[in-house]
Amino acid sequence: MKGDVKKKIDEEWKTQVEKERQEADEKNEAFHQTTFTIFLSSLSMQAMIALGKLENPLTRKIEKNYEQARFLIDTLGILKEKTKGNLTPDEETLFNESLFNLRMIYVQEKEGAR
Repeated sequence: MKGDVKKKIDEEWKTQVEKERQEADEKNEAFHQTTFTIFLSSLSMQAMIALGKLENPLTRKIEKNYEQARFLIDTLGILKEKTKGNLTPDEETLFNESLFNLRMIYVQEKEGAR
């Protein structure tokens, strides 16, 4: 009789663990689905932080690093050339607008720093 009780508890535990694992997977599913738009937005946000337009999430301060901003903007420029003809219309529009805006902000910031 003791053996039967132990098996029942083990099976309930396995079922509970599986249920918790599935719930965790469902909650994290959207976070782990990387898209080109999310990738592009991430690089653009990093450039905005380097331009001092957004707070640095690590230091919670507005910091300007024009070298880093230039590097990220140039990286986006290279990606734009390398992905030409391979983007959806929405991705292409987002890419063009993001890159244009970042370049304009960079020029304005550099002129204001003089």
